[in-house]
Amino acid sequence: MPPRAKSILIWIVVVFLIYAVVRNPDKAASVVRSIWDFVYGAFAGFAQFFSNLAA
Repeated sequence: MPPRAKSILIWIVVVFLIYAVVRNPDKAASVVRSIWDFVYGAFAGFAQFFSNLAA
């Protein structure tokens, strides 16, 4: 992807995120919380997997 197009795409995403938070902050917080729970669960699962391998 050309650097100029990548830069424009990043700005579009940032503007959309700001719009989403301003428009509906409760829903935006819920989405962020859900993403965080997913990421945390994935890392906890990997940690448990490697812990079980070492035991």
